[in-house]
Order: sequence, then structure tokens, then C-alpha cells
Amino acid sequence: MEQVIRQLCVGTGRLGVTNTVLSLSREQNLVPIAFEGHTVHRVPLDFELASNACSVASLGALARLAREADVVHYHFPWPFMDLAHFLARVKKPTVVSYHSDIVRQKKLLRLYQPLKQRFLRSVDAIVAASPDYMESSPVLGRYRDKTRVITYGLDRDTYPQPDPQRLARWRERFGPKFFLFVGVLRYYKGLHVLLEAVAGTNYPVVIVGAGPEEARLKAQALSLGLNNVTFVGAVDEEDKVALLTLCYALAFPSHLRSEAFGISLLEGAMYGKPMISCDIGSGTTYINIDGETGLVTPPADAPALRAAMRTLWDNPDMAREMGARAGERFQKVFTAEQMATSYAALYREVVARRAATPGMVTPGVAPGAKTAD
Repeated sequence: MEQVIRQLCVGTGRLGVTNTVLSLSREQNLVPIAFEGHTVHRVPLDFELASNACSVASLGALARLAREADVVHYHFPWPFMDLAHFLARVKKPTVVSYHSDIVRQKKLLRLYQPLKQRFLRSVDAIVAASPDYMESSPVLGRYRDKTRVITYGLDRDTYPQPDPQRLARWRERFGPKFFLFVGVLRYYKGLHVLLEAVAGTNYPVVIVGAGPEEARLKAQALSLGLNNVTFVGAVDEEDKVALLTLCYALAFPSHLRSEAFGISLLEGAMYGKPMISCDIGSGTTYINIDGETGLVTPPADAPALRAAMRTLWDNPDMAREMGARAGERFQKVFTAEQMATSYAALYREVVARRAATPGMVTPGVAPGAKTAD
């Protein structure tokens, strides 16, 4: 998500939008940071409840920054944000990027439901990242009149160029042909299914990332006797790009709708790699078109995942063609420039709509709109 917000700020900044980002941090002595043309204001994170970060200081910061902005842009889900919106008495035009339904915390969701519905009713526009997610989300179905699709976009020029020595080092370690997974090791990533799928095979798999499921997954790999799977942990951007450049194909086995889109999957497409993903009714099957840019399997189906890996492994010409089509689709649908252009137009639209509403007073947007994310 950090990558999406970064690309959004950089892209709309090129179109004359001045972006200010408000985020929470565990660090002390926080001061605003100027970064790639936008400003990041950080406030202390006080505590977390069911992965919901809370900050008393953010309430005053949101109220102050919203007064200076033409548009306030929220990122959902973050229940504390909904509460902060009302406590800070934000009156400016509002846009919500709806990244995901709440899938796991079903009991807490019932308590949160009234606040969530009030918040979504109050905002001016809601954005889904793919038509697949908009069609399959029961929540978005209630707000269809104010929801539109703007896909996530990336700019390859903002990614580092790996040096030859780094590429050679990773190539020497993993060889010329391996499957790659990149992401935080969370419960919904389906990596336990990937480990089952490669048991008894010789397909090399490189898993990049760290997270709460790391110890459990390593224990599973040990119990299965997997010597063809390597956990490399978190890596820097240069090493990530090197591995994306070198890999044979991307394996992205997320099996739950908590995986609403899949930025790592999109990065694979950007680097022209064939992909394997699961059909979970989210943006993953908008990025990866079965039989065209890669293969799509049923979720949590280890035999089907193994068969898809075998198909790509045994058919390098087909894999190469799928990767080329993935790169072409990325350029056609998923560039940061397209995302930024669509969001900049939406910012101007919600401001103009508010200004045309009797009794509502909001600042107009000249070429340089201001947003607070």
C-alpha cells in the first residue's frame, strides 16, 4: 500500500497536485519529511487493536491538514480513520480508495458496521482498484452510485536499476530458472499451499519477505523436507528488482479475498513475467488473465497449483509469450500515469460537485489542487 500511495503522490504531483500524507509511526521526535515532491506528516502510533492502528495525535493533525486541503483522500479499511474523520470534523470533499473488504475479523466487524456505513455514506466518491472487486464486494454494491474503478498503477522508472554484480550474485545462488514469490508472509498469502504444491518436485522456489507466518512456514517446509524452497527474508528494493528481473515466473498463491489486488503480482507483470495466481474474485484475476498472461487456479488447491507450475516449467516458449503479454497488458492498463490522471480528474470532479451544491462552500481547484492522504 505504501507503494501505491507513493506512486499516486508522484504521479498526481506531475499533474499539478500538491500532496500531503498523514501516517502513523512508532518512532519518536517526528518531524515532517519532504519526499519525492510531497510532504509526509507522521504522528505517534499509540496502540493497535485487531491490526487497527490508533493515534490520539492524528485527530488534531487530520483536522489541521484537512483545513489546508481541497480534497481529503482516505484509504480503506482502517476503522480508526472512520472515527477520526468525524472527530476531526472534516468538511472538505472526500475520496476513499477502497482497498479491501474486511475478511477476517467477523465479530469485530459487527460492532464496526454502523460506523463503517456512516463513513462510506458520508464521503463523496469511492474508488475500487478493479472491476472484479467492485462486482464481487457486497459492501461496494451498496454504494454503486458513488463508486468507480481506478486501477493501481506503477512507474518502472521509479524502481532502481540492479547492477550487474548484484544480478550475478543472485543468479549464482539460484540458477537461471526459479519461481518467485514477493510479499509479506501473512495468513492469506496461501504460501502453505505453495509449499504443499512443490513437495516432491524439483522446482526451485524463492520466497522474498518476512511476516507473522514466517516461523510456521519454515517449520512446514522442514517437515515436508523441502530443499528446493529458499526463504531469503526481507530485501531492499535493489535486490527485489534483481530477483524480479531474473525469475522464470511469479507464483502468487493468495487464497483469500484479503488479497484484494496484489501489487507484487503487478510488479511481476511490469517486469514481463508469466504469473500463477488464484481465482478469489479480487484484482488478482484482473492483473493475471488465465491462459493469456499466466495461469489461474482454484484457491487453496495444491494439486492445481502444482499442475500450473509444471505447465509453465515444461513449456518455456509458452511462458515467454505469456510474460510478454503480461508486460503489454501492464503498459495498456496499469501505468502510474493512467492512475494519476484518473485520480487528478476525480479530485477536480468532487470539488466542483461540492461547489455546485447549494449551501456548501469549498475552495475551487485551479491547476494545482491540494490533497491530504
